Amino acid sequence: MKPAGNWIPVEMACGLLSAGTNAFRIASGPSFWIERFGETAMISLHSAAGAQTLAESIALTEWEPQRVYLRHLVRNPGEKDTPILFSGDPLSPTQEMVSESGLLYELDFSSSYSPGLFPDQRLNRLFLREREPRRVLNTFAYTCAFSVAAASAGAETLSVDISKSSLQRGRRNFELNQIPLEGHRFIPDDVPTYLSRLIKRGETFDAIVLDPPTFGRSAPGKTFRFERDFAALLQSAHSLAAPDAAILLSTNFTAWDETALMNCARAILPSKTTFQKIPPPPDFFNAAPSATIWALL
Repeated sequence: MKPAGNWIPVEMACGLLSAGTNAFRIASGPSFWIERFGETAMISLHSAAGAQTLAESIALTEWEPQRVYLRHLVRNPGEKDTPILFSGDPLSPTQEMVSESGLLYELDFSSSYSPGLFPDQRLNRLFLREREPRRVLNTFAYTCAFSVAAASAGAETLSVDISKSSLQRGRRNFELNQIPLEGHRFIPDDVPTYLSRLIKRGETFDAIVLDPPTFGRSAPGKTFRFERDFAALLQSAHSLAAPDAAILLSTNFTAWDETALMNCARAILPSKTTFQKIPPPPDFFNAAPSATIWALL
C-alpha cells in the first residue's frame, strides 16, 4: 500500500514522458515528496524512518528507478541537505541528463538542496518559451533553466548568479541543447549590485525572471532576505523592463502567496499592469512549493 498522499497516475506519467519530460513529481505527502529525474528517484523527507517504505512504493507507479537518493529536509539555512545514495550502484556517476518539454538538463545529485532543476517551474518555463522574447534577464539564475528555455525560442539571455559553479553548469545546459553561447551572458555577481549597473547602462529586457532565495549570502557582509529586499529587487526590474515586458515573480517564502506578490507589484509597477497565474504542473496536485505570478506590463 502506498503511504498517504497524492501519487501520480500511470497515465499522467506516460503523458509527461510522451511530451518529452522525464523530470517530474511522483508523489507528495504530509512530510515527504518524491521526484523522478530521468532514471533516478529522489525522496525528500524530514525523517529517514519512512524511507524504505517510500522507496518500495515507487514500484507501484509502474516505474523501477535505477537508483534512489534520499534528501533530508532541513529546517534552517546552512543545515546539511546534500542527498545520499539510498539504493543503486555506488560507483555510478552522480550526474544524470534529464529532459523537460524536449530540452535537456544535466543534474548532479552530489549538489545540496536541488540537483539542478525545479520541476514545479516547468509550466512557467514553457510560458516564457512560448512568448518568444527577444532579450531575457534571469536573476538568481542557478543552472540557467529559464535561460535555456528562452534561448531555445531565439532569445538573447543574461543569467546572473553569485555562484560561478552554478553558471558553469548553466553553460553546460546550453551546450547539451546545441545552443551556441554567442549572445548569452553568464555573470557571477551579487544580483542587486549588478542590476544597478545594468540600469546605469540603460539596458532593457522583454522578460525578467525574479526567483530569489528566501535567504542568501553574496559579497562579504552582504545578505539577501526576501521579506526585506524583494521590493527593491522588483523596483530595479521595473527600471530594466521594456514596454510590454513580462516579469516572473516567484518565491518559496512561506509567509507570501500570489496575492502578496501582486500587492507588492501593484505598489511598484504601472497601474495598467495585469497579472497571469500559470497553474502548477498537474503532478503537483495544486500544491506547488513556490508562489508564482507573471506581471505583464
